[in-house]
Amino acid sequence: MWKIQKGHEYVTKTFRLPVEQVNELDKLAYENNLSLNQLVIQCLNFALENLDKGENNEKTEND
Repeated sequence: MWKIQKGHEYVTKTFRLPVEQVNELDKLAYENNLSLNQLVIQCLNFALENLDKGENNEKTEND
């Protein structure tokens, strides 16, 4: 039986991405039987979990 997953609240946003990157993500999603949205969420979660926060805390002159 299919159950709706709860606990996630979603918002719709629009992003502009390089064509080559979208093509690569589309291919990867297809090869792994995922939706593009699911793949992008996984990629973003990985990036956020593995972010080196120490390097980006300093402000540059242009900030």
